[in-house]
Amino acid sequence: MEDVKPYSAEVKSRGQLTIPKKIREAGCLDEGQEVTIIPIGDSLLVSPRILKLNDIRRELRKMMKASGLSLQDLIDGLKEERSSNYNSNYGRKNP
Repeated sequence: MEDVKPYSAEVKSRGQLTIPKKIREAGCLDEGQEVTIIPIGDSLLVSPRILKLNDIRRELRKMMKASGLSLQDLIDGLKEERSSNYNSNYGRKNP
C-alpha cells in the first residue's frame, strides 16, 4: 500500500467490518482469509502478515518437537549454514 489515506467503513450490528476493495487488493486479502487485529491505543492494526508468522512459528515448533531439535540446535545450524554460504560465495573468511 503506497498511500496513507484514511478510508471510512461502518461496523455492522454483528461486529462485521467491510474493508474497502482498494485496501483488500493492496493488502492481498482474499475472501475467507483470517487477519490479526491488534489494538494500539485507540486505533486498530489489521494485518494478514502476523497470522502467517504465527502459522510458521507453529509449524516450526511441531517440526522441532518431532525431530527432537532444540532452539540452540537450530541456531547452531544457521551459523554453520551462513558460514558455508559465505565461503562458497566469497571464499574463506579472514580470521
